[in-house]
Amino acid sequence: MTRPGTLGELRAGGWVSRPVKEEVRANAVTRIAEGKPLVDGVIGFEDTVLPQLENALLAGHDVMFLGERGQAKTRIIRSLTSLLDEWTPTIAGSEINDDPYEPISQHARLLVAERGDDTPIEWIHRDRRYGEKLATPDTSVADLIGEVDPIKVAEGRYLADELTIHYGLVPRTNRGIFSINELPDLAERIQVGLLNVLEERDVQIRGYKIRLPLDLMLVASANPEDYTNRGRIITPLKDRFGAQIRTHYPLDVAVEMEVVEQEARPLAAEELAVQVPEFMSEIVAEVSQQARRSPHVNQRSGVSVRLSIANHETLVANAARRALRSGDREVVPRVSDLDALVASTAGKVEFETLDDGREEQVLDRIVKASVLEVFRARCRPEKLGELVAAFDEGLVVHTGDDVPASDYAGLLPKLKGLRGTLADLGVGETPAGVASAVEFVLEGLHLSKRLNKDAVGGKAAYRGRGGTAGGGGSSGGGGSSGGAGRSGR
Repeated sequence: MTRPGTLGELRAGGWVSRPVKEEVRANAVTRIAEGKPLVDGVIGFEDTVLPQLENALLAGHDVMFLGERGQAKTRIIRSLTSLLDEWTPTIAGSEINDDPYEPISQHARLLVAERGDDTPIEWIHRDRRYGEKLATPDTSVADLIGEVDPIKVAEGRYLADELTIHYGLVPRTNRGIFSINELPDLAERIQVGLLNVLEERDVQIRGYKIRLPLDLMLVASANPEDYTNRGRIITPLKDRFGAQIRTHYPLDVAVEMEVVEQEARPLAAEELAVQVPEFMSEIVAEVSQQARRSPHVNQRSGVSVRLSIANHETLVANAARRALRSGDREVVPRVSDLDALVASTAGKVEFETLDDGREEQVLDRIVKASVLEVFRARCRPEKLGELVAAFDEGLVVHTGDDVPASDYAGLLPKLKGLRGTLADLGVGETPAGVASAVEFVLEGLHLSKRLNKDAVGGKAAYRGRGGTAGGGGSSGGGGSSGGAGRSGR
């Protein structure tokens, strides 16, 4: 489609200028009326955060998002660009996206005065109408607002000439959305420079007698700990934000799993077929939920959804590594793969003051509590009585990262009463699927105090509550019970 190329053609075409907040409001109204989500790719905020955001946009407010790390604040902010018109006209060569009908920069005003309806127009995509700055202590007023450009002065212009100004990020986002991430980290004297932007909608640069009446929507993010307790956002600036919206972590495991499914990167290996049983995904999500409730985890720091994503990716990676070593093509994570989550969890969870070495114990308890929670929700005890009885009669099963999936599949005839549970878990009867389900059921029975477990490193032996290490049972492979350690009761 051909767009007008001059100011005269733009007028003749009937294009109407409107402030950016009215533009956002109009497009938001359309989405809401059509029943479409206000922003894409955000899960779990439908009944909490997004209604507040809809109110703020309909009211034409600048917005402050408060939330701990990993609560999709930045994603929401960046998604707001979808509420801008796809293409917008501006004066050609303008550094601050001048409105063709109401230019504010000296360059644009002079060009319109000189060429009138022949003033050239260029069209900018909505992605170019978004600006973002991570607030850091070294951020200056020049970064945000602007500064004298010594190169332009050296070219022969006078200091008093407005054309010597190098505009900062805020003016360059004129007629768009500007975001400041982690606003409390911005020095207080720099925050003062934003007061006029939010209220009077203009900026003043150095000692120039100029006023740039900017058309902006300002959005910011902050950690509530910084925002409310340390008071590092100056009061006049807080007062100028029309809406303050609190974000949160997924409220239940189902939402956490949905986020992980959307965000986790798939394992790119053509020679491998990856299948993650739903109960294993649920365990990964439950680990994050348990960590957010643990008294040993610093809840002020938060437990990001990135923990679930990283743990899911690590779980699949460990299962893939095992498959590659054994020559299997099918990759299905097992409970024994959960030991690998220590590396992806430790850096994302801040513990309360603990003695050295206690962190791993806390993580181990969190993982075990997660397995037990999922086991109770997915397995019916009445179906497992026959299986427990087989262990009481002397059956012993060895599990571990080094046990081939085929060994587990060979155990099915001896694991009486397990087929019904396999059907409930939806893993089918492929060797890798059976291996995953067997480890899950055995670990669940152990945590439910119906089986004993001897564990050394990544290997384990499951036996009846009255069994001994020498009991005459069947092994799932991977060594004998002679290497078993103390009971895991």
